[in-house]
Amino acid sequence: MIIVLKSGTKDEEIEKLKEKLCKYNVEVSPIVGQNTTVLGLVGDTASLDTSSIELNENVEKILKVQEPYKRANRKMHTKDSVIDVGGVEIGGNRIVVMAGPCSVESEEQIKDIARNVKLSGARILRGGAWKPRTSPYSFQGLRADGLELLNLAKQETHLPVVSEITNAAHIDMFMEVVDMFQVGARNMQNFELLKELGKVDKPVMIKRGFANTYEELLMAAEYVMSGGNNNVVLCERGIRTCETYTRNTLDISAVPALKKLSHLPVVVDPSHAAGINWMVEPLSMAAIAAGADGLIIEVHNDPKNALCDGAQSLTYGVYDETMRKIKAIASVLGRDV
Repeated sequence: MIIVLKSGTKDEEIEKLKEKLCKYNVEVSPIVGQNTTVLGLVGDTASLDTSSIELNENVEKILKVQEPYKRANRKMHTKDSVIDVGGVEIGGNRIVVMAGPCSVESEEQIKDIARNVKLSGARILRGGAWKPRTSPYSFQGLRADGLELLNLAKQETHLPVVSEITNAAHIDMFMEVVDMFQVGARNMQNFELLKELGKVDKPVMIKRGFANTYEELLMAAEYVMSGGNNNVVLCERGIRTCETYTRNTLDISAVPALKKLSHLPVVVDPSHAAGINWMVEPLSMAAIAAGADGLIIEVHNDPKNALCDGAQSLTYGVYDETMRKIKAIASVLGRDV
């Protein structure tokens, strides 16, 4: 529920109304605009006496939020949220590119990749330490050792780090290294993990599941936000369709749709969407044109011998050219990279 207050309502009157509403065991969040203040109510509002609230001289109108997601809803927060990731803002006018290998393989590998992606314009380093794989016989990542290597690359390049977490028991370990937690597609509805991430004081990027709807993705974000952590980034990474040419199908319509439904930043993962390295560049350009706030791209120093997802990883040269082209697209839209 949203209560729109009349222009010029004094702070003390807002506090009085808040105190009254809190007696109904709902959470009240004031959203202050240039001309209007809005009170967003989260919780069971069925017991609220809306008729008496409407009689308050400071209330302009009451709007009911029908969607099950409240905190992630643009109706509750009309301005775009900007999420700070280790000093890098996602959600503003500047498009953020996160780049790095699917998996951390060695100190030499991750440091070399970090140096090169930064040189081409990446502002956040991505890299997997724990890798949830379809086959139990596939490379599962270096685990804790991988996190330590990511930290070494971070210290050398000063790039913030994003890495996937698969187990709530690893949160404390991740807190020492990462600047943003990544929840992968397979864990988008791991509700116990989402609840625990709601308690941390670091951003969380949630990837849309293979067959999940926009609403289900936003409800995953709601789980994190309901725990008190409002620093959430949404990621479209492709969904499963009847098409088999690509690894997944990039749902480009997710970008404008999610930005209409929610105030949270939206980034795109063209690497996992395509699964084919030559397609990453055009999908990246399409994502920027559609209004994405960022990209997360896989780059490897030796894709042919990568331990994970080499087929979709870019070489340094191709990545540099991709960055050049997305910068051109962004400039047309009045945005920077």
